[in-house]
Amino acid sequence: MSAPVTTSWTTIAGSAGAFDAYLALPPAGRGPGLLLYQEIFGVNEHIRSVAEQYALDGFVVLAPDVFWQQQRRLEIGYTPEDIQRGRALAMAADRDALRRDLADGAKALRALPQVQGRGIGAIGYCMGGRLAYVAAATAGVDAAVAYYGGGIQDMLDLAPAIACPMQFHYGALDANIPLSAVDKVRAAMQGREAEIHVYDAADHGFNCWARSSYRAASAALAHGRTLQFLATTLF
Repeated sequence: MSAPVTTSWTTIAGSAGAFDAYLALPPAGRGPGLLLYQEIFGVNEHIRSVAEQYALDGFVVLAPDVFWQQQRRLEIGYTPEDIQRGRALAMAADRDALRRDLADGAKALRALPQVQGRGIGAIGYCMGGRLAYVAAATAGVDAAVAYYGGGIQDMLDLAPAIACPMQFHYGALDANIPLSAVDKVRAAMQGREAEIHVYDAADHGFNCWARSSYRAASAALAHGRTLQFLATTLF
């Protein structure tokens, strides 16, 4: 029996050069598009598994190689040394270049024959959560989901530009994103089509089953809410 999800690496012809992305096609072969933005650890085994998870849910998932201009197809783990390396790459990344890549990725996803005529969304985790928020404001996606997006509270000047529905997920125990920061995001998104969910027993990275901070109950609840949100906005 063949695998229900078809995966491959593909190339996006970006405006400043070609870069790679991991593509996961659903069992039906077609569906709404979903941009999946990585954590600081690259499009690693976990992110590829998340892409396949959402492909099983019916989405055409494209996970761009965000750090391509610094190191192509970075794939690291979760040791202290890996975290330091990933943070250094994230800090050194050019924000204008990232925004350009977000727009190029969205354009490429919409153009795929498996997606044409359907909506596209963006979802991301940690750094990728912040990128999903930026994509909602600048890349013309139809919906966006940010999981523990660090730094969003410092980019609230973009909130007025967000016209699509958006969903946020935070862990109450996340020292990197205190509840005061969540409150700032909530205030900035007030009056917009936005949902903000906080998980009392969850820490940063609660969705990643490869990390010690993984919280299965919170991850399952968040995934269900995400699917309901995306099914409502994209199908």
